[in-house]
Amino acid sequence: MSLPFPITARHKGFNRAEIVDQNFTEFVTLWEGEVRRAPHDDQPVLPGSALDAKGFRELFESQLISRHLDLMARVLRVQNKVFYTIGSSGHEGNAMVARLTRHTDPAFLHYRSGGFMAERFRKLPGMDPVMDSALSFAASKDDPASGGRHKVWGSKPLWVLPQTSTIASHLPKALGTAIAIDHARRIGHTLPVPDDSIAICSFGDASSNHATAQTAFNAAGWTAYQKLPAPVLFVCEDNGIGISVKTPTDWVAANYRSRSNLDYFYADGLDLAEGYAQVQRAVDHCRSTRRPTFLHLKTTRVMGHAGTDFEIEWRSIEELCAVEATDPLLRSAAIGMESGLYSKDELLALYEATRKRCFAAAEEADRRPKLERLDDVMAPLAPYTPAKVKAEAERTDYADARLKAFGSVEKLPENQPPRHLAIQIGQALHDTMAKYPESLLFGEDVAQKGGVYTVTKGLHKAFKNTRVFNTLLDETVILGLAQGYANMGMLPIPEIQYLAYFHNAADQIRGEAASLQFFSNDQYRNPLVMRVASLGYQRGFGGHFHNDNSIAALRDIPGLVVGCPSRGDDAATMLRTLTALAKVDGRVCAFLEPIALYMTKDLYDAGDGAWQFAYPAPGEAMALGEGRVYGEDASDLVVFTFGNGVPMALRAARTVEAELKWKVRVVDLRWLAPLNDAFIASEAKTAKRIIVLDEGRKSAGVGEGVISAIVEAGLGATPLERVVGADTFTPLAGAAFLVLPGEADVVAAARRLAG
Repeated sequence: MSLPFPITARHKGFNRAEIVDQNFTEFVTLWEGEVRRAPHDDQPVLPGSALDAKGFRELFESQLISRHLDLMARVLRVQNKVFYTIGSSGHEGNAMVARLTRHTDPAFLHYRSGGFMAERFRKLPGMDPVMDSALSFAASKDDPASGGRHKVWGSKPLWVLPQTSTIASHLPKALGTAIAIDHARRIGHTLPVPDDSIAICSFGDASSNHATAQTAFNAAGWTAYQKLPAPVLFVCEDNGIGISVKTPTDWVAANYRSRSNLDYFYADGLDLAEGYAQVQRAVDHCRSTRRPTFLHLKTTRVMGHAGTDFEIEWRSIEELCAVEATDPLLRSAAIGMESGLYSKDELLALYEATRKRCFAAAEEADRRPKLERLDDVMAPLAPYTPAKVKAEAERTDYADARLKAFGSVEKLPENQPPRHLAIQIGQALHDTMAKYPESLLFGEDVAQKGGVYTVTKGLHKAFKNTRVFNTLLDETVILGLAQGYANMGMLPIPEIQYLAYFHNAADQIRGEAASLQFFSNDQYRNPLVMRVASLGYQRGFGGHFHNDNSIAALRDIPGLVVGCPSRGDDAATMLRTLTALAKVDGRVCAFLEPIALYMTKDLYDAGDGAWQFAYPAPGEAMALGEGRVYGEDASDLVVFTFGNGVPMALRAARTVEAELKWKVRVVDLRWLAPLNDAFIASEAKTAKRIIVLDEGRKSAGVGEGVISAIVEAGLGATPLERVVGADTFTPLAGAAFLVLPGEADVVAAARRLAG
């Protein structure tokens, strides 16, 4: 489609938003096409089109709302009244996807989804796409999507989960949600959406190349190859460019058209009359076949990537004008006039009325209250209701399910002799899955094999393949799947086989799972408990990737709960609280399991069995932040530590007590995020000397947080030594123990304090 006017000096202007705006008026004014007799509401808008006249009018109005929100943002951003200018201009055809899907189809949208949102708002009465969007643009506290925390496309009643994704990071959880929709039926779980729902996920052509996108497509194909349902509609909105990097011509089609088990459909998103049936075929296919579907939606990008992208500086005027000539609003205007649905004057009046409506909403949004208190900003980040969590953690009304899971009264773990950590984690997981029929445990090797350390042994037999299952070897997919199950009301317990493997997929927790409550103002939650085999000191098998002692990447994630038990009974009571935090407060949790302590039975001498403990019966739970203290009355030396450091400190304490005649207290933090500063300060207050034993690296370790808590409590004058790992990767075999702290290092630190 070409513009009905030539390129002039005006079209060389610096402000392309103004040019695009003027193009619409000039296009309508100068249009000279043939006018048909206006169709009735239920008749095709143009002969042969699957779109009826009523549908076209509504889609066109949604396109206009999206466009004028973009134009409004460009104008009012310089007045500091709105704070976001990445727009949807050129992508307004995604309104067709919204119209042809349901408001109960969970949607994970990228930032060019103004048309989709405007159209989806029609699905429920009494909703206002203009005002709601304006409040988000203005970062108003009244924003119904995020409460003023970010400009996001989101809506709780419309099942649009707010996204602030890094490139393509929302694709794995969209796939996970699709898989969860059909998996729910197999475990008898009642979904919060209809059983035949599909998950919708939109992204750009540039994002389709990202590793996170590729892992989602691969996992979708892997699932479909096994005849398992995965009803996800991947909507690739192809505008041919990513910021300033152009996508090779026909790359998306060439790359995805023939991909096995990812069903490809093309639709013209620039032409409502032509593209509507094409979109409908893709949606219908996804819903009926329950297969992953790739909708290649042709779009364009006008007005640049964002308000700060002055394309005239790096694109020729001829190229810009050619792109602007493909503006889908011009094609929609032509359809409106050719069909006889609108006269020129009616179109221009509608265009200006929509502009006025968007600006009026933005001005009103600017007058609404903003977030002005830190407490208000952080309120949805990490909700915690201690009494409710305690009651849930100690709940014992599942005795029959426990008995079935363990097989008999005699086999109940509390009736067994004291056992070591690996056994008791497995017993606690049996307990958890008996308590929560909606819980699922999955990861690499966790099913028939029982995990590489046999921690999950017996779970697959007890709960079958629908609840305990292996995944493909991809941590990003594992954590995306976990979020999908959580979105659908289940309780996922994903396993990451080693802590070092978590770093491959950290953004699924940092950028996605842990941020959802914050950016949705606690309207959406994706509770999960991530189990991770962790930390160092593993003998006979190791190196960096199996002895990763760095948990800084976890502790730095806002809102994430990180627990690390050092003994079996603590593991059981901690796991009960973690699952209660997930169920009650929607928290995302990490359960770090020290590999080197999995099989440890002895503490001081071979055969003493002093590191085996009785299993805590149902009804016992560990409060968030509650540590364990050994030698409560001792004050000559207090050692703060966690994980492998606990038995190490206890052994070192025996040497120190014999040599220096001190009484030594060992404090097991147990909870590493959030650190319980008050507990640390209370234990440090009576200490004559302090050692902080942190098996992690010197930089960014847990020990830094412990020392900060001590100093900030005004106890900085207490003599203190830090025993910590070196700032290096962990080498293989015996060399590993050169970089990790040991008992001798603790004793040496005590001697320095004595000196």
